[in-house]
Amino acid sequence: MSTAPPADRVIDSLFRPLQVRSLSLANRLVMSPMTRSASPGGVPGEDVAAYYARRAAGGTGLVVTEGVAIEHPTAVDEPRVPHMYGAQALAGWRAVVDAVHAAGGRIVPQLWHVGPLWGAMCDVDPALVPMRPSGRWGTPGVTSYPAAYVERSAAPTRAMTEADLDEVRTAYVRAARNAADAGFDGIALHGGHGYLLDAFLWGDTNTRTDRWGGDLRARTRFPAEVVAAIRAEVGPDLPIFFRFSQHKQQDYTARIAQTPDELEVVLGALADAGVDVFDASARRFDEPAFPGSDLSLAGWAKKVTGKMSSAVGSVGLGAPMRESRAAGAAAAHDNLGEVERRLAAGEFDLVSVGRLHLADPTLAHTLRTGGPLPEFDRSVHEATLT
Repeated sequence: MSTAPPADRVIDSLFRPLQVRSLSLANRLVMSPMTRSASPGGVPGEDVAAYYARRAAGGTGLVVTEGVAIEHPTAVDEPRVPHMYGAQALAGWRAVVDAVHAAGGRIVPQLWHVGPLWGAMCDVDPALVPMRPSGRWGTPGVTSYPAAYVERSAAPTRAMTEADLDEVRTAYVRAARNAADAGFDGIALHGGHGYLLDAFLWGDTNTRTDRWGGDLRARTRFPAEVVAAIRAEVGPDLPIFFRFSQHKQQDYTARIAQTPDELEVVLGALADAGVDVFDASARRFDEPAFPGSDLSLAGWAKKVTGKMSSAVGSVGLGAPMRESRAAGAAAAHDNLGEVERRLAAGEFDLVSVGRLHLADPTLAHTLRTGGPLPEFDRSVHEATLT
């Protein structure tokens, strides 16, 4: 069931252009990354190209792809998740980029290593060791994972070695080079949700006592080195986006920063390394990030770094993703007035929308013309690439 727009809905700020290094965006609307598992053998096909191109043709300013595996044995555990390596996969990505560009859009890939959460999606080779900074999955908390998986995964493994770190860093850089050569308009890194880069930031998964662990600044060192290495590889023109989060899939109540000052330590180091836009993943885009202020996580990211930021979380919907997955649907909820208010105030620069982009490929047109917001139905909108 759709929600009719209020007569006073105004979203002018959403349709202002934006320049990020060499990337020119027609508007501030971003298709948020969402795993679709539609690339058998890691190779995106014509259906994947058409899927992303439809959102670009619908007017969305920037498409961020689903997580794309870097070339490492435990980067991803689902065989249908796309790769950013191998001749066939890279040819597939070039076709995706060409299709999005032909539709008038811009696109960046989200490079992904699942780290401690390897084995969450399917059975994996028990001979392979997941990449965990300190061998820890994380203390189980509020999570959507089945109890049997949590119990199995909570068993400690070995900590990452220096050789592991070198291999993973090199794999990120190689993937970024491949993406640039394929014609992508920038690079995005998944550094949230308990995945590998985030696992260095989170004190519960990083208890190392060498230079890669310790206080918050030291825990940020490896993700910052990955960013710096990518910046050195791709040069000064391509923008780098970095997704971060407080919550983790291991525990939705977890936090990497208890205060704005702590957030500044983490994001400041990443900004210095070369990040241009912080993609602040939150369950609700307008939820206050810290006591004493109504600033969102995206707002604080921009405030403490001076860099651009992108807000995401339940835009146009009445329930966060975890709850909508459990219920199977999320009703439309017109909170776009709050999106506009915060955009107009400069609290953040971009608005990332996930589930509504599945429900409505022409979401940008719908928003521009004041059309009704669709309801998200997981059984329909996550079932196939449409």
